[in-house]
Amino acid sequence: MALQTCGSLLCRGTLFILFCLSAVAEGHFKGFRRLTGVQDTAVHEEQWFTQKLDHFSGADSREWKQRYFVNEAFYKPGGPVFLMIGGEGTANPAWMQSGTWLTYAEKLGALCLMLEHRFYGKSRPTVDLSTDSLRLLSSRQALADLAHFRTKMAEARGLTNRKWVAFGGSYPGSLAAWFRMKYPHLVHASVATSAPVHAAVNFPEYLEVVWRSLASENAECPLLVKKASDTLEERLKDPKTYDNITKDFNLCSRLQIQTAVDSAYFLETLAGNFMDVVQYNEDNRGFEGAVGTNITIKVLCGVMGDSSLGDPYARYAAVARLMMDTLSMKCLDASFSNYLRDMTNASWDGPGAGGGRQWVYQTCTEFGFYQSTDSPNQPFTGFPLVYQVKQCADFYNVSAEQLAEAVAQTNEYYGGYNIRSTRIVFPNGSIDPWHALGITQDITPDLPAVFIKGTAHCANMYPARSEDLPQLTLARNHVFLLLQQWLKQ
Repeated sequence: MALQTCGSLLCRGTLFILFCLSAVAEGHFKGFRRLTGVQDTAVHEEQWFTQKLDHFSGADSREWKQRYFVNEAFYKPGGPVFLMIGGEGTANPAWMQSGTWLTYAEKLGALCLMLEHRFYGKSRPTVDLSTDSLRLLSSRQALADLAHFRTKMAEARGLTNRKWVAFGGSYPGSLAAWFRMKYPHLVHASVATSAPVHAAVNFPEYLEVVWRSLASENAECPLLVKKASDTLEERLKDPKTYDNITKDFNLCSRLQIQTAVDSAYFLETLAGNFMDVVQYNEDNRGFEGAVGTNITIKVLCGVMGDSSLGDPYARYAAVARLMMDTLSMKCLDASFSNYLRDMTNASWDGPGAGGGRQWVYQTCTEFGFYQSTDSPNQPFTGFPLVYQVKQCADFYNVSAEQLAEAVAQTNEYYGGYNIRSTRIVFPNGSIDPWHALGITQDITPDLPAVFIKGTAHCANMYPARSEDLPQLTLARNHVFLLLQQWLKQ
């Protein structure tokens, strides 16, 4: 959950690690990855759509401006309309120039649109990010935004009778599936990549997949990580070690462990180095401005297996320094009090306004997704569910009971794994920890899964390259054939 600058968002996290459609990641939030956009307005200028503020209150006539992008280069009259769904970060116009969906668009003559998610990027419906304002941030409001956008855009462009296909990766992948389920008269088909469709307060399976993904490179690797994490946790109990730990991990200020939360935050921050790399292992995010893509599971396990660096604790510190060097970080901010200050800043100019404050709010009021160390079958220690849930109360005054009820309501509303629809394909990667909350086996012939061995989060969405695994190429081709088939129906 830490809000330090890192190059991965879904710098990890209690998801931030989810978003696949932006560019340079900035922090590790709760669950998905937030990618901040590169500037590309000379090619695809941002456009603005007048949107309703509250779709579920007929008495509320307030409106706001939502950002979107258009690519008409491949459109052929009578062709389909592809709608890329934005998520928990700034919509990156690089996706209007590259990506698998554009390859499909060229072959199928599609018009391509991308809509930025409310409360992220430049799509700011309210004057601030206060908890009261954030009550208008939810997946249900986002789906209603999509429905209204689709309806009005179709009317304005003469596309009412065209077949619309929704695309999304990570949280937007879930939105793509739910858009088809909740608005089947507006969406003909959906590609729901790396979509965690099942909400869960506690998500220890995330770290279990991290263990298996590290072990796939070297069976000793997660054991060494576990030993290092355990050693560090033990040292945190002795204030005499704090000066050395501060130096070892190049902290921005002297380590201060006054509560269990301080310890948990520090341990989670360091675990995030491995979580981020596993989630995006060997992907092709470079085109959108992502940094650190050269750091892979193989690189991390190489450091952890290098006995010349010292014991596992010393190697763990070496990984932290490697990540900081790669991401041009001068030091590591491991202060929970700083994180609390940043995350409770409700200004659009605040350090959490890039997506952290908004996304964590959504986890506290809809999804959970807390990647805790509550399982014995994972390589880290020290950041249990209770530590993460407490932040909902600290940041938004949401109690543990309210969180549990909200997550139950999400699954009740969308169905969790129990999906009843047609023409939705669910690609997932075996390395990606998020596949544990996704669809990895066919539900019906019209609700197929594409489980791609050896690939990470949203891998099938990125531009193809020569070093792609054969099964990744096959997966992209399979999705195209499904779209081709479904557009004839």
